[in-house]
Amino acid sequence: MSEAPRRLPHRVYDDGVDPDVRFSLANERTYLAWVRTGMALIAGAVAVHSPVLELGRVTGTLLSLWLLVLAATCVAQGWWRWHRTERALRTTGHLPGFGGGLAFGIGVASLIVGVTVTVLLSL
Repeated sequence: MSEAPRRLPHRVYDDGVDPDVRFSLANERTYLAWVRTGMALIAGAVAVHSPVLELGRVTGTLLSLWLLVLAATCVAQGWWRWHRTERALRTTGHLPGFGGGLAFGIGVASLIVGVTVTVLLSL
């Protein structure tokens, strides 16, 4: 009987025992939702930087950069949360908190305020 191949990342899969498949798959779906949100933010950054919106060169660039920062934060948060949750499931430890989601929400709120101020100043 051959030994099962080691899965990556070793730091996650080498500890503990395999949890119920449903929990692992739910954790993966949550990670993919973070990635989808990051991709939507990247699409928004491209749209904001396009000349069709006529936001001005500096304003469009700043908003686009902020969206890209939020996208990177979103994907990093998804990976970090997947990693911590999977390890907790495997070792029957405590699940991670939701501080990253709160920080992401604050970033989106600041983006909304920035866009609102920009639109109001352009009137």
